[in-house]
Order: sequence, then structure tokens, then C-alpha cells
Amino acid sequence: MSPIRPLSRVAPLLVCFACLMVACGGQENGSPPGAATGAPSPDDGGASPAAGEGPNGDVVLITVDTLRWDAVGFAEGDSRWKSPTPRLDKLASSGRRYPRAFAHNTITLPSHANMLTGLYPYQHGVRENVGFRLGEDFPTLATLLADRGYRTGAFVSAFTLDSRYGLDRGFEVYDDQVDRNHGSQAFLVSERRGDAVSEAALAWWREQAGHPRFLWLHLFDPHAPYAPPEPWASKAPDHPYPGEVAAVDHFLSGLLDDVETAGDEPLVIFTSDHGEGLGDHGEDTHGIFAYQSTLAVPLVIWGAGIEPGVDRRLARHVDLLPTVLERLGLPKPADLPGRSLLSAAEGEESISYFEAMTGNLGRGWAPLRGVVRGDWKYIDLPIPELYDLAADPGEQRNLASEERRTLAELRALLPEESSWPPPRQALSPEEEARLRSLGYLGDTSGGKGTYGPDDDPKRLIALDSEIQRWSGLFASGRFPEAAEVARGIVSARPSMPTGHTLLSQALLESGQSAEALAVMEAAFAAGHASPLLTRQLGLTLAEAGRPAEAVAVLEPLAASGDGSALSALGLALIEVRRPEDAVDALRRALDVIPDDAETYERLSAAELHLERFADARDHAQKAVTLDPGRPHAWNNLGVALALVGEPGRALGAWERAVELDPNQFDTLFNLGIKAAELGRPDLARRALRDFVDRAPRDRYAADLPRARGLLRDLGPE
Repeated sequence: MSPIRPLSRVAPLLVCFACLMVACGGQENGSPPGAATGAPSPDDGGASPAAGEGPNGDVVLITVDTLRWDAVGFAEGDSRWKSPTPRLDKLASSGRRYPRAFAHNTITLPSHANMLTGLYPYQHGVRENVGFRLGEDFPTLATLLADRGYRTGAFVSAFTLDSRYGLDRGFEVYDDQVDRNHGSQAFLVSERRGDAVSEAALAWWREQAGHPRFLWLHLFDPHAPYAPPEPWASKAPDHPYPGEVAAVDHFLSGLLDDVETAGDEPLVIFTSDHGEGLGDHGEDTHGIFAYQSTLAVPLVIWGAGIEPGVDRRLARHVDLLPTVLERLGLPKPADLPGRSLLSAAEGEESISYFEAMTGNLGRGWAPLRGVVRGDWKYIDLPIPELYDLAADPGEQRNLASEERRTLAELRALLPEESSWPPPRQALSPEEEARLRSLGYLGDTSGGKGTYGPDDDPKRLIALDSEIQRWSGLFASGRFPEAAEVARGIVSARPSMPTGHTLLSQALLESGQSAEALAVMEAAFAAGHASPLLTRQLGLTLAEAGRPAEAVAVLEPLAASGDGSALSALGLALIEVRRPEDAVDALRRALDVIPDDAETYERLSAAELHLERFADARDHAQKAVTLDPGRPHAWNNLGVALALVGEPGRALGAWERAVELDPNQFDTLFNLGIKAAELGRPDLARRALRDFVDRAPRDRYAADLPRARGLLRDLGPE
């Protein structure tokens, strides 16, 4: 029997114990925010009630992912992206609108961390979606209100806000149940539609009536790929993004109707985490640039005693937490940089920091940071940018070479970093797959120390479009086409590890393992391999029957504490017949990436090698509990059960394995042999006949004769 099967997606290992086979898984239109001065407008409508006034202390925060400032019906000016949003327009007309509202990040996880902590990203440390988690030392709006006796509930709709990333603290209910019925080989679906999330949030809201409540509702629908449900899809088939926005407006109707008519009138804050490029400045989606298309956000605050109107002061996400605290009559922590948006004008000019780190942390491009002060916006890059948002709302005229004094003043406002690059955490293979399904590729290649004009994302944005094209092809299973796109990315920027990673992934999925291995080895030798690519190289070497080389590649990466590298090393160590070392590596992996089903699967195989069958059973059971879609873990469970004297349960485990993957030939063999021993002839015949008919002749040359013999002994059906 061959000891390795294809690829780290499953990464199996096969060994024989008493004839049992074991596997170890291996541009802008209209007038965007910034077109007015920083002073309050005459239509400001008056001050809000004093702190703590109002009918009750309930709070509702609604965030819509990837919602441009100009995509809602109540946005000022015309826009080709404006959608019919009658329910949100009603909320805006009876609340305070802030047309100069800014996010601080153009990506989901850090942006929500900014809102909930009231801190800038360089203060709380969450800089990107991939590899970051909010630390437990940072109070959030949820923890502050929970300490005051609030019932707290969060309902989120994308894996990027999974509880593992730290935003769940303080919430009694944190409903992050996106699709978890996934298999190890799936291109995972990691979001759920807004109507389902809104219904769950409304049910919780009603159940908590009579108690002080804080509800956070997050809808992901306008995120790419855009696929609005009917009837919105048919209304604008050529423009699906506005259709997604219109659908969200409908999905929010039930909750908003309940909130507005129940007589409670809580404080309601509606905003988005960031916008969407939609081709502006060459950016298709978000995360690379911080122009108004992705940095500006809609913002409405509604509640009893809040005078309807427009407030044209600069509004920031870090202002939301202080706004809630003032409304509730609670003290604001001294270290928060924001101020309440319900307070009268303070007479001082607000400044907002922003950043976009995806290009840097994921691709090694120059990091993008900047500040907004009044109408001036500075973008700090190797080719610096300075815009007068009042005169140039579309950011088409870069004044960096003309307004040098203003540029220097704004540059001096940039905060100092406590450390660079920012420290990140290891990802499990499951996290990488789920983030990749949302377009976040998970290639944590990081950046270098110094950057020049060739590293400026303005000169590299065409590559981002190609990466987005690759993602769409890969997600739809068009792997050969994805490989060709990746070849172009590698050719355009050979030093960027992401290109090599994308090419190798597409080749592996196309079944071109030898070519994928050559791509990875060349990138590794040239110093262009990220940790992700290095780990895949090690796994592929092991699968190619070169486990000693795999160990040599993986050991330095594992020594850094990379949990997924430790897990991959454990697989390779099994292959070189070092099961005790494999167990040690796999246990250390679980210290870093706990509850990783793939690692438990591999650990079960290592324990089987050591003939510690009860431990193998427990680890395999843990793997299938965490991820019921892992056929190799079910096979390992069956082997272990058989070897600890539970053959009946073993048959059930093996049947589940072949249901998940009919090409589990080792499992078919195990099932047939054991079913025959237990007097289950019909089950034995089916399994053995399938094995004899379809198992590869060269690989199973030693097993096929025995299977045929048993079929003869069992006789006809």
C-alpha cells in the first residue's frame, strides 16, 4: 500500500494494523463626504438631550458590511450606486445624519474592533482580517454594558467576525453560526444571508423585553461576490451590488419597525464597517486603498430626544462608544480618542487616523496610513497623496507637490507604531480556507523594512484585480484558468509570495501535483515562499514520498511556533517513522490552534502507529465532532474502535467515511473485512465488490486477491 495520498487538503497516511488501513488527514460620482467644512452646519438642528435622559437605556448597533456611503437612498448627491432603501431613509429622516463619517480601516475585523473598543487599530492591535485577535485586556461596549447588568446579544453573518477573533467578549449571546457543515476539501461558504440573521436578532430582542438590552446586528450581504436574491436580482441584473443593498434594507425592516413602534425608542446607530471600490481608482473591492469609496461610511443616530437633521462635523467610528456612554450617563474612559457625537460642537478640529494594511501584510506592498484633518486628507505612501476633499471630492488631483506645508503638518500627525510589523497569530487550515472563501487569501507573507515607489499600491493595483479574478475562478472550481491567471501574477511580480501561493494552489486542485511541487520548490529556493507556501511545500513533499525533505522544510517553520506548521510536521514525522516526535509536534500544534480537526485527525493516526488505540479513538472522535465531514478521521475512528473491541461501532464509522467519500478504498476494504467477520454478509459483499471493481490495481495489488477470495467465500447474494 502507498503510504501517502494527495495533498494537505486531506493529507492522508495509510498504515496496516491487523489488515486495517489508517488515514491521517493530511471612481466616484456625486459629492462624497468631505465636501463641507468641519464646522457645524446651520441645519444641525440643535443639541441632544443631556446625558442619561430618554425613555430607557437600550442600545442597537447595526453594521452593514461593505456598504458605500453613496449607496443608500438618504446619501447626499447623485451616485450610480445609489439603491432604493426606503426603510433606512425613514430612519435617517427621523434621526441625525452624519455625511462626513469615516472608518479607520477598510476591512471588516479591525473596523468592528474600532467601533466596539473606541480605539484606533494601532491601539488595540487588530490590523487585518488574517492573523489577528482582539486581546482580552481591552474593554468593549459589550463588556462595559454587561457589567451594568445589560442583556447583550450579537448576531453576525460572516466568518471574519467569528467568536475566535475576540469580539464576543461581553456578549451573553454571540450568534456567529455561519455554515459549519463543511468538509476538509470544500471551498467553504462562510457567510449567511441577512434575513436569517435579522430574524434571529429580532427574536432575541423581543425575548429580552423588560431588561436593559444591547444588540449588535451585522449583515454581510453587499460583500463580493454580489448575488442579490429575488426580486432584487431581476430589478437590476447588470448591477448586482445595489441589489444587495436594497435587499439589506428589506431585511432590516422587521427589527427597525419593532424598535420604532414598541414605545421603547432605544438609541439606534446605523453604519457600515467600510465601503467598496467598485472600480474607483482601479480598486474592485476593498482593503488596498483608502479613498472615499472605501473609507467613507453612512452614519445615522436615532433615538428619543435626538433632533432630526444633519451634522457636518467629522464623525469617526471611534466616536461611537463615547456617544453611547454619554447617552446612558456613563463615564467615558480617559484613554479613548473619540468624543460623543451627541455633544454640542467643541470648537476644535477633529482628526481621524486611517490605514489599509492588506497590501502590506498579505503581499509585501508598502503599508498605507493617513489622516483626515478638516477638508484635508493625507495618504502616506512612497508616492504621497494629499487631497482637498471640499474642492476635489473624487480625489482626482493630488496636491502633495503643491501643498508641501500642509502635507508636512498632516504627516506629523501620524502615530508612532509600538512595533512593526504588527505581531500576528497563527491560522488553522480551516481558518485559511474559510477566509479564502470570502476573498481573504490568508497568505501572511508580511512586508519588508523599507519601501520605494515600485512598492506603492497605486502601481500594483492591477495585480489586485488579477488576484480577485483568481479568487473568483478558484471559488467556482475553474482551477486550470485560475492557474493561468496566477502565472501572470508571478510573472508581473516574482518577488511577491502570494503569486506563487496562488499558482501552487490552483495546480494542486487541478491534479498537477508534480508541477505544483516544482513551483513551490523554486519559490522556496529563491526566498519567495511565505509561511503558507512553505507549509504546503512540506506537505506536498511528504505526499510525494519525500518525507525526510518535508521534515527538513517544516522544522524551521515549526520552531517559530506556527501551529499549522507543527501540525504539518507531525504528518511528515509519521511518514519517517517517528510517531513519538509526531505526537509531540501535534500536541504543541493544538496548544496554538486548539480545536483543529485536521490536527486531531493526524494525532489519531500517530497514536495508532504507537498502538495506543484508546487514545487514537478519542482523538479521532474529537476530529469528527469538530468536523463531521472528514472521511479519513472517520476511518481512523473505525480502526481504533475495532482495535479496542468495539467492532459494531467501527462498521458505523467506516460506513460514514465512504458516504462522505466513495473513493476511500482503504475504508471499503476495512468495512468489507470486518463486516464479513461479524456476520454482516450483505454489507461485506457491497463493500468488497466496490473495492474489487474500483480500487487502483497497482496500489492495491496485495489486497485485491484477498478481497476476491472473501467474495467467493461469501457466495452469491
